[in-house]
Amino acid sequence: MEKLRSVEAEIETELTKRREELRFRLDNRRIVFEQEVLRIHRAIKTRASRYFIDANPLIVLSAPVIYSLIVPIVLVDLWVMAYQAICFPIYKIPKVRRRDYLVFDRHHLAYLNVIEKINCAYCSYCSGAIAFVREVASRTEVYWCPIKHARRVLGPHPHYQGFADFGDADQYREKLAQLKDGVKIEGV
Repeated sequence: MEKLRSVEAEIETELTKRREELRFRLDNRRIVFEQEVLRIHRAIKTRASRYFIDANPLIVLSAPVIYSLIVPIVLVDLWVMAYQAICFPIYKIPKVRRRDYLVFDRHHLAYLNVIEKINCAYCSYCSGAIAFVREVASRTEVYWCPIKHARRVLGPHPHYQGFADFGDADQYREKLAQLKDGVKIEGV
């Protein structure tokens, strides 16, 4: 976990350098571009009408399928918010701050037209809601079954490394005993 935090700090340092290269800064959670950069972004923006005319017809026809996912994602998002509000206090699991997972900032990009901005908002919501759901699920797994799988798991959540090894009954019982005082989540 220490190594992971170290790598995350290095990534953040690199992102800060890249922000400087792209000539924008975060000012109290607000994105501020230099005026010259904004002028260039506006100059290269494709008008929405041109964007739509140039679009592959199959992509346009598939859009309703893509956007139809909003219904199940919103339902899962709402259900998980209710689940967390009801169950996490009972289990003494720290709540997940949903707003940390839903990030909407691409609308500040002057080179995106209205269609691109809508697409970006949709993807931001869906990806953020799924990340929120995953974190709620992972904290639930920490509480109910902190056991690693026998087979390799692709993309395990950050808490998985602290789970008991598959087949190690003593370690599993130790993990459960530690939960009596409430779930401890790294970084929370």
